[in-house]
Amino acid sequence: MKRRTFLVSAGAAATAMAGCLSSGGPAGGSDSLVVGTYSSFIDSPSSSPGAWLKSEFESEFDTELIWQTPSNELNHYIQRKQASVDIEADVYLGLNTDDLVRVDNALDDDLFTEAGDVDGQSDVKSGLQFDPQSRAIPYDTGYISLVYDGTAMTAPETFDGLLNEDVAGDLIAQNPGSSATGKAFVLHTIKQYGPDGYLDYWADLQANGVQVLGSWSDAYGAWSNGEAPMVVSYSTDQVFADESGDDLDKHQIRFLNDQGYANPEGMAIFAESNQSDAAREFMSFVLRPEIQGEIAVRNVQFPATETAEVPSDYAELAQQPPEPVTFTYEELDGQVSGWIEDWERQFAGN
Repeated sequence: MKRRTFLVSAGAAATAMAGCLSSGGPAGGSDSLVVGTYSSFIDSPSSSPGAWLKSEFESEFDTELIWQTPSNELNHYIQRKQASVDIEADVYLGLNTDDLVRVDNALDDDLFTEAGDVDGQSDVKSGLQFDPQSRAIPYDTGYISLVYDGTAMTAPETFDGLLNEDVAGDLIAQNPGSSATGKAFVLHTIKQYGPDGYLDYWADLQANGVQVLGSWSDAYGAWSNGEAPMVVSYSTDQVFADESGDDLDKHQIRFLNDQGYANPEGMAIFAESNQSDAAREFMSFVLRPEIQGEIAVRNVQFPATETAEVPSDYAELAQQPPEPVTFTYEELDGQVSGWIEDWERQFAGN
């Protein structure tokens, strides 16, 4: 389950960026491949694909896989590029649509290069490809939904239902400026109410007592501790709960308006990498059916390909929305940062 932050520190010094990696290190030699990603892909408290994927890849290829997990994630590489500092990584894994928009808007030069010939790319599900320039290839996807305690309540079925008095104070969400989950939920409200109506909807949510916390883990932890019966999270939550031995009645899924916001994650090769062949081998490896299935299970997401091999019990617990919705790259380009800034300004002022 993806737990990421999106705060860009404007004007960060190159010296501050040089030493902020929590794992990995400088790019290795010709027999190593450095892959940047978000920290929970490596060290989630439930299960993480990182260590397993490294072991499997290195058992087949004569290449050391080095994970690099800077605390500010993709922003680390954006800032290094802005400061004309070496990227020191070959691949980034964990890129979504609004990330790519932000990269392209922040930089004059290319951070990523076209993926080229990657085996398995044609197996990616229709509708998940999000990069018009063919740099990022999806490797999994999640759907944003409500998770609610079914022993305490029945969640509303619509966005408008969240404004009812009988659910006042019952919802925990995340700040879209510091949480991928929170950003996806705000984008879903923009899909529902339009750029001219979503702020009015959020004003009504505030009036009805919505709690907004900084990160997915903050929000999910507060919900788990009983601070409110509903939380914005992922429709794979019952997989996570089942692995933990929790009561599934307390982990019910609600797709508001029968929709779930699709948030595919992709991988891309850094333009400065001199390991493009090894990078493509790695990306092809990630798209293999058996690898896709295992990443989905360990990352508590859905695989990106049609050919993925997923255990039957996982498929029964992971719920897909009747109607997936999302914004395309073109729809977000030049818009998403302004939408989020307007949300932050209004929410802080209310």
